[in-house]
Amino acid sequence: MPERNLSEVECARLITEIESGAAVDPSRITLSDFLDRFERDWVALHTTPASAHRYKLSLDYARQHLGGRRLQDIEPADLAKLYGTLSRTLAARTVRHCHTVLHNALEHAKVWKLLRDNPADLVKPPPIPETETQIPQPDQIRDLLDRLQGHPLRMLAQLAVSTGARRNELLALRWSDLDLAAGTMRIVQAFEQANGVVRIKAPKTRAGKRVITLPPAMATELRRHWAEQQEQRLSLGLGRSPADGFVLCDVAGCHLTPDTVSGQWARAMDAIGMPDTTLHSLRHFHASSLIAAGMDILTISRRLGHASPSITLGVYGHMITGTDAQAAAIMDRTLNGSKAVAKTVKEP
Repeated sequence: MPERNLSEVECARLITEIESGAAVDPSRITLSDFLDRFERDWVALHTTPASAHRYKLSLDYARQHLGGRRLQDIEPADLAKLYGTLSRTLAARTVRHCHTVLHNALEHAKVWKLLRDNPADLVKPPPIPETETQIPQPDQIRDLLDRLQGHPLRMLAQLAVSTGARRNELLALRWSDLDLAAGTMRIVQAFEQANGVVRIKAPKTRAGKRVITLPPAMATELRRHWAEQQEQRLSLGLGRSPADGFVLCDVAGCHLTPDTVSGQWARAMDAIGMPDTTLHSLRHFHASSLIAAGMDILTISRRLGHASPSITLGVYGHMITGTDAQAAAIMDRTLNGSKAVAKTVKEP
């Protein structure tokens, strides 16, 4: 369509909106009005249901304290006051997420020509206190698996420890994703739960879709698990598991929901006297064990499904020790070797 015709169409649309009362003067839009539009026109289209739910929780804090203010009247001082108010009752990480989401929203207000500047650019949320992740030790993991003997969650624990995969990846694992002869496991999907609804999604990044080599003992455990699952199904008259059946499931073959499993795990840990052991700590144990054994960070990053090795370094870099002394030893050998070579060269 020629440019002139496009302009005419746009003008006709604006005239129709003005005459019908649908058009809104940008200078009169409140923050709540804009955030409603942002959730409808951007969040709903560009985020997963779980992320959309987190967006809404954070934006509701802004609505509660600043929602009635005109969007164009929001100043950096207003946001600083908001973060100060929230910090009195919420964790610093929650306040930071509120800032991140609100900054994103106001940045879209700039793009949509509703704001000239983003006031969140000039405000810093409260810092998040550094806390050291509690990682189970090898003897604790062995004790954990012993105490879970015969428990329905033991296979999930074994897989998490052996592969470092995430809870939602393991719950979505199908028998067709396993090649036990080759000893490999493919991660091609994961569960996501939001507002009680569970859906299957692809990994967030290309790195998330990966093939993990299984320890031989884990492949043996999975063969045993397969045999027990088939025996149980046949005894109930359900037939053998289909190739796309879930590895971790109930007796009817239905998948387990993430929130339910987390609740079951917490109760199981209380029952066996290990309340501080979370499912995610088993992933940390896997990564820390590989680091302690001297495995390179790129391989660890690929195994964990991180988008880049920098993420792995950010989480686990503090665990890499002893390499500085190794670097000094390498330079010592290099320099001493150079001198030795130099002595063998005769001057003309």
